[in-house]
Amino acid sequence: MSTNAKDLRNPLKRARGLGSAQSGVSHWWTQRVTAVGLVILGLWLVLLVLGLVHSDYATARAAVAKPWNAVLLVAFLITAFWHAVLGLQVVIEDYVHTRWKEIVLLVAIKFLAVLSVLAGTLAVLRIALGA
Repeated sequence: MSTNAKDLRNPLKRARGLGSAQSGVSHWWTQRVTAVGLVILGLWLVLLVLGLVHSDYATARAAVAKPWNAVLLVAFLITAFWHAVLGLQVVIEDYVHTRWKEIVLLVAIKFLAVLSVLAGTLAVLRIALGA
């Protein structure tokens, strides 16, 4: 007589569909990948800023307007806010125990992250496109 993993699950969980959601590993991997991306992009950003330490406004603006720098700045913004949302989501899910507060906070951090990325991207594009 052989038993498989589904037979070992609690029958009540099976009836209610409350088994594993299988999404934790994806969240974990995404957080690690964004962390590696932030290390690489962060090093590039530090080198860019150090190279502009004694520069004037026009030189700094010209550096940001270069296509590769503009693309990497936008990539940094997206990666940083994506990583922040993932980290804050874990904190909220672990420490906020009132369901409606948890949902409001999760929606708020995602809304603020998207708004911040859009504002930052608009700023970079305005500089890069000379507006």
